[in-house]
Amino acid sequence: MGGDTITSTGSGSSEPDPALLDRLAAIRGRVADAARAAGRTHEPTLIVVTKFHPVALVQQLAAAGVTDVGENRHPEARDKAEAAAGLGLRWHFIGQLQTNKAKQVRRYVDAVHSVDRPELLRALSSPDRLLEVFLQVNLTDDPGRGGVAGDEALEALATETLEAEGVVLRGVMAVAPIDEPPAAAFARVVAASARVRSLAPQADGLSIGMSHDYVEAIEAGATHLRIGTAITGNRPV
Repeated sequence: MGGDTITSTGSGSSEPDPALLDRLAAIRGRVADAARAAGRTHEPTLIVVTKFHPVALVQQLAAAGVTDVGENRHPEARDKAEAAAGLGLRWHFIGQLQTNKAKQVRRYVDAVHSVDRPELLRALSSPDRLLEVFLQVNLTDDPGRGGVAGDEALEALATETLEAEGVVLRGVMAVAPIDEPPAAAFARVVAASARVRSLAPQADGLSIGMSHDYVEAIEAGATHLRIGTAITGNRPV
């Protein structure tokens, strides 16, 4: 963002803050430009990540036409989803999810982007309603980062997802490592996506791209972008 300092919108009003509107419009414009430059006919879904920000900011985003919101911590996500009920938002859980919290998270989100193990998948499985899931791919050697490691494990999890009750395999998700060029990292995600699509052709979702690398993600074919501070401003202390 050109090195400019951006601050959080913490007002209790749901009337959009002008600075928030400016940042949102700027990102929307850059996403559209990047999609056109990549020869794409459809823009990716923009998920605005609101972690650590007050629900007032979520309300302002909804008033500004945002339809998809992302959170990565269960208690905060639950409280915001309840407070913002009726605004027509789609909620995306994008963080590492403990198995014992899965059933609670399932009640209020529309999609989970971080499914990385059979135990979590089974906890999310339910006949209540359909839940979209993305299989998270670990692009690092650190198992603590979350995500499936290895082609065989990814294919096995994809196969189990297709057989699970109440979940729809939407595609794959990943976070590009900070020590690797985004384009190279995303190329590996595209390869992982191809493996999943060989089992489930309809699972063509690519949840990649954040505030610092969304242009490269669009070039790689991202269908979902997870953008936080470039839109919301710096997180409250």
